Amino acid sequence: MDLDPELAALRPLGGFFVLRTGVPPRAGLPTLERAYVPPVRPAPLDASADPLAFRLRKVVRALGAPEDRIAASLAHQGLAARLWSVALGAAALYGRVPDLDPRLLRWDPDGSAPDDLWLGEVRALPGDSLDAVVREGHLVPLATALSGRHGVSARLLWGNAGAALASSVRMIDRWARTAGRTDVAERARTLAAGLFAHPDLVRTVEPATGRRRTCCLYYRLPGGGLCGDCCFDRPPGRR
Repeated sequence: MDLDPELAALRPLGGFFVLRTGVPPRAGLPTLERAYVPPVRPAPLDASADPLAFRLRKVVRALGAPEDRIAASLAHQGLAARLWSVALGAAALYGRVPDLDPRLLRWDPDGSAPDDLWLGEVRALPGDSLDAVVREGHLVPLATALSGRHGVSARLLWGNAGAALASSVRMIDRWARTAGRTDVAERARTLAAGLFAHPDLVRTVEPATGRRRTCCLYYRLPGGGLCGDCCFDRPPGRR
């Protein structure tokens, strides 16, 4: 099944799977490549000059994060979930993956799904190119940027990536059972299993339970608790 220009088949799966295509609603949205490369010199804190820093400040303000690395972890997990969902959803439904080259994919760091990502041109890649498209193309440079800027451990970030991938599989499976598309769910599980075999992602999530093996630090927010797939049974330091 060929990719259609609007990737319309992804819409029923939910907002995390939707990828806007065509001309963005406003000029000046940065590419994700811009987000992964720090400015050569200190830049004003705006969405175009330093989109990653802008996003982190937005998370800090919205959630009251007491540490930058908490905001970095949560911002990372949100972007990883978007990228995995779009790519895996397309591979499972179409058998093809849209080219999500960071130079082509525009990001609104002040937006939320599905209006945060825009792809100007839909170009199809093979369905088995998920690793190159998402992990190599996005998650490796994103992890490098966040580790370098905020000291977030690589193990935590790859735990986020594994948890986001597992969540995408669960959402596809839930939709597929309702829609009677067991073939789509099976394809998503098979593709994800191949992705989880990579050293960056292997053992990030317990296969039997879906629980992750690292914590995203959400519990450290004011009033924060544990996520449903958390590695902890209770927040550390609390009885």
